[in-house]
Amino acid sequence: MITSNSQILLKMKNKNLFEKFSNWATNFTGSSHAFIGAVLIVVIWAVSGPVFKYSETWQLVINTGTTIITFLMVFLIQKAQNKDSKAIQLKLNELIAASKQASNRMVDIEDLTEKELDQLHSYFVKIAELSKQDENIHKCYSIDAAVKKHHHKYQDQNQ
Repeated sequence: MITSNSQILLKMKNKNLFEKFSNWATNFTGSSHAFIGAVLIVVIWAVSGPVFKYSETWQLVINTGTTIITFLMVFLIQKAQNKDSKAIQLKLNELIAASKQASNRMVDIEDLTEKELDQLHSYFVKIAELSKQDENIHKCYSIDAAVKKHHHKYQDQNQ
């Protein structure tokens, strides 16, 4: 079922609480204010060392705090990365779909296996080599054009 643009925009406006919080947290933790805050916490902890006689509890406080924050940040960073990656893939898919010369087979290739991606990479390395040899630098190669050339060559060889 295809969703209309107005339905998508409505869903985007009605973000859940976690989505709003994670967006805020991602933006805040990537800010200079968060970095300055983290530096201040470390400085305060270090300065308080003599007061607590550099005890094990004093060391445990910073170790526990940093471990908890790191643990939570891993998930927050991964969520932000997943969202960014999905947005980039959608933008690339739109460009591929809009281009007359681009192969629509490239849409959603992120779902291919590593081996299949390596095969595609090898193909594009060959295309890059061909384009370097070609006098016309504006000539475009696509997977579909290469497949057509291959079929023509195959048919010519079998005749």
